Amino acid sequence: MTAQQRIRLARRHAALSQAQLADAVGVQRSAVSHWEAPEGKNPSVKHLREVALVTGVQFEWLATGRGEMGTSRDTVLDSVAAADALLVDDVLEQRLLRAFREAPVRARLALVEIVEELAQQRTGRLRAGTQRAGRAQGVE
Repeated sequence: MTAQQRIRLARRHAALSQAQLADAVGVQRSAVSHWEAPEGKNPSVKHLREVALVTGVQFEWLATGRGEMGTSRDTVLDSVAAADALLVDDVLEQRLLRAFREAPVRARLALVEIVEELAQQRTGRLRAGTQRAGRAQGVE
């Protein structure tokens, strides 16, 4: 079953029209039509998450076809949370990831390049410090 067929099946299972689903997800009806068309476009992860919530199906099933379609409200919320989870414990890393995700697409490449440059500079300083410490102890 294709992603387009799963979206249509989920919508019909929830007894929603394309217009109702579009309204609930926050898009135009034509977007839902495109998502369901045989050669249609795939929705963003954010929109796919909303479709799963609104229709009461498993996010994983909707996105990949794996697992059960499912209709348990608790399971749906768990699967959606896992898809959107920040799998980091560091508060600063979470802030960085959140800021990156909220940044305009055009700014993302620049942000990645800045962080990579900073990491490279730090790695270079650490290497230089290790080499100096080794020389001070007579180790090369």
